[in-house]
Amino acid sequence: MRWLAATGLMVLASPALAQQTTPPVAARKPYQVPSPHGAREDEYYWLRDDTRKNPEMLAYLKAENAYADTQLATLKPLEAKLYAETVAHIKQDDSSVPYRKNGYWYSSRFATGADYPLIERRQGSATAPATMLFDQPAMAKGHSFFALSDWSVSPDNKLVAWAEDTVGRRQYVLKVKDIATGRIHEDTITNIEPNIVWAADNRTILYIAKDPTTLRGYRAMAHVLGTPVNADRMLYEEKDDTFNMGIGRTTDDRYICIGVQSTVSDEQRCAPAAQPTAFTVIAPREREFRYSPDHLGNRWIIRTNRGAKNYKLVTLADADMAKGVAAWRDLVPGSDAVFIEDFKPFNGFVAIDQREGGNRTIRLLTDAGKSIPVKADEPAYRMGLSTNEEPDTPWVRYTYGSLVTPTTTYEVNARTGARRMLKVTPVPGYDPARYVTERVWAPARDGTRIPVSLVYAKGVKRDGTAPLFQYAYGSYGISTDPGVDPGRIGLLDRGMVYAIAHIRGGQEMGRGWYDDGHLLNKKNSFTDFIDVTRYLVAQKYAAPGRVAAMGGSAGGLLMGGVANMAPQDYKLIIAQVPFVDVVTTMLDASIPLTTFEYDEWGNPANKPYYDYMLSYSPYDNVAAKAYPALYVGTGLWDSQVQYYEPAKWVARLRARKTDVNPLVFRVNMEAGHGGKSGRFERIRQNAEWQAFMLSQLGVAGS
Repeated sequence: MRWLAATGLMVLASPALAQQTTPPVAARKPYQVPSPHGAREDEYYWLRDDTRKNPEMLAYLKAENAYADTQLATLKPLEAKLYAETVAHIKQDDSSVPYRKNGYWYSSRFATGADYPLIERRQGSATAPATMLFDQPAMAKGHSFFALSDWSVSPDNKLVAWAEDTVGRRQYVLKVKDIATGRIHEDTITNIEPNIVWAADNRTILYIAKDPTTLRGYRAMAHVLGTPVNADRMLYEEKDDTFNMGIGRTTDDRYICIGVQSTVSDEQRCAPAAQPTAFTVIAPREREFRYSPDHLGNRWIIRTNRGAKNYKLVTLADADMAKGVAAWRDLVPGSDAVFIEDFKPFNGFVAIDQREGGNRTIRLLTDAGKSIPVKADEPAYRMGLSTNEEPDTPWVRYTYGSLVTPTTTYEVNARTGARRMLKVTPVPGYDPARYVTERVWAPARDGTRIPVSLVYAKGVKRDGTAPLFQYAYGSYGISTDPGVDPGRIGLLDRGMVYAIAHIRGGQEMGRGWYDDGHLLNKKNSFTDFIDVTRYLVAQKYAAPGRVAAMGGSAGGLLMGGVANMAPQDYKLIIAQVPFVDVVTTMLDASIPLTTFEYDEWGNPANKPYYDYMLSYSPYDNVAAKAYPALYVGTGLWDSQVQYYEPAKWVARLRARKTDVNPLVFRVNMEAGHGGKSGRFERIRQNAEWQAFMLSQLGVAGS
C-alpha cells in the first residue's frame, strides 16, 4: 500500500553537477496513455524505467539533485543546527522495556552513535546475562540501506529466522541461524513478505512469497530447513490480484492462520501449528465483510464488521467451528460512537483497543462482564496495546502519549484496576510543562466537524502572527495519532504551531470517517485539509501567509490535490514520496501494488471512477498558475510509489507554473519508500526540509 508516512530524502550530487543554478528541463516526448475511455497525453511518460538504468532518466534525476544542492546550499548551517538540536533530544543509548515470551525476556537497545539497535534476549529473568540475537550495526555494514523487519524464534528457542532488505524495495530475504552458536544456515529465500511463522516441529518455516512483478504477496509456502527452496510446499495461492496475503500464529500458539485482505474483504484459513497442512476457512469472503480471528482456550474471538460498521467482537466455540458465522455470538456489540481498532485475549478477560471522540483508548472486559476503562487527562492523546506475548497474566501492557507527553509504557491490572509505569521514553532537554496541546474542531464546508490536534510553546500568542506547520494523511483508514517527536521540538521552540488535521479518509471518528474520504468521496480529504487551514488562520492560531503543509505517500497525493485546489492558502508544501499520477498508475496492473487498491481509489476501467480520479489527480491537474514553494522527495527504489510519479509531476510543474517560488526535488538514489535507513540518517534527511521550511516561513531564530 501507499501508506508509509515518509521523511525527507537526500543524496549527494556528483561534483560535475554540483553548481547547477537553473532548474533542469525534462525533455517532452509525445506519448498517449491508453484507457477504455480515450487516451491522454503524457509528455513525461518516458521518465518511467522499470530497470532504473536509462541514462537519460538518471541524468535528469541527478540534475534535479544538483539543482537542489545549489538551491539549499545557503541553508546548510541551519540544517546542521537542526540536526544537532534533534540529536540532543535523543537518548542515544536508550533501550526498550523487556517483554517475556516462552521463558525468555526480549529487548532492544542502541549503542551511542549507532544507527541501528541490538536485539537481545535473557533466559529466566530480565536481569540475566544477555544473548545477542541481532547485531544490526554489524549486519548493516557495507549496505547503503538496511532493514531487519520480521523475526521469529522457533518454539524450542534454539533457532531464529528473520527477513532483511538491503535495497529498500521491500523484497525481503529470509535467513535462519542457530542462536547458541551464531551459525547461519544455508537456507536463503528471496522475494518474500516480512512475515515469518514457525510450525511446531521447529524445522518448518511458513512464509509469504511475492509476485516478482507486482510485488504482491500471493503464495503461502512451507520450507523445511536443510531442503532445497524449489522443493518448498505451497500451502495456498491467492489468484485474485485485488487481495494481499499475510500469515501469523494465534495468541495461544495453537493455530497458524493465512489471511488474505482487500480494502473491503477478508478471508482467514487456519490450521493447527502442529500440523499446518489442511487449512480451514473461518468464514468465506464476502464483499464489505471484514474479520480477524484469534484463539485462546476453547474459543475463537473475532473482530468483525458483520452487522457492525464500527466493528464488534464475537466468539466462536471450537465445537461450533463447522457451523460458521451462524454460530458467532456477540461479545462486544457494535456502537455508533466507538470504533474497535484491535483486541488481545487474555485468560479471564479481553483487552480492547478502541477509538472514541477522535482519541484512541484502551478498556478491559472481564469474562464476568466487568468493563474497566483506562483513563487519560489530556484533550488529545493516543493509547495503544503494547507487546503482550503471554496471556496468563492479569497485567496488560499499553502505551500512552500525546503531542506534549512522551510515549510512556504502562501496565494495568484487569483484576484490580491498578496501574504501574514501566518507562517514560527519555527526551533529553525537553520539558513538557513548556508546551500546550489542544483539540479543536474545524467546520468543513459540508458542516462536518474535523478534529484537529494542536501543540505549541507556552507564550506563543494567538494573535494571527504565528507560523503554522500542518500535517495529515487521510487514506486507507489509517489514523494519525499524536505523539512527541524530538525533531519537532526545535520548531515549537521557534514559535511554530503544529497541527494534525484528522481528515476524512482515516478512521479517527470511525469507519464512516473512512467511507467519507475514499473512492467517490476522496475529495473530502482535500477540502477537509484546506478547511482546517482556513479555520486555524481565522481563529488566529496562524498568520495567513505563514502556513506550511506536509504529507507523504497517499498524504503526498493530498498535498498534490491541495496544491492544485488552494495554492494561495500555503506558503510551502512538502510532498514526500507522493502518489500523484493516480489515473495512469491505477490503469496499469503491472505496477506493484496497484490491483488490490481498486477499492481505495476506484478502478479507472469503470468510467465513473476514471472521471472522478481524473478530476483530482495532481499530475493531470497541474495548471498554468502560481503555486507555493514546493519540496518534493522520492526514492529511486520505491516499491510503493514509483519514483517516476513525483519525477513527472515536478517536470510538469516546472513547465507550467507561472510563479518564481522555489521548487526543490530531492531524489534518494539508494533507497525506497521510507528514505535512507538508520535513525541518524533519517534525522539528517528531515533537517534538510525543515531548514527549507523555516527559511520560507521566515521563522526567527533560524
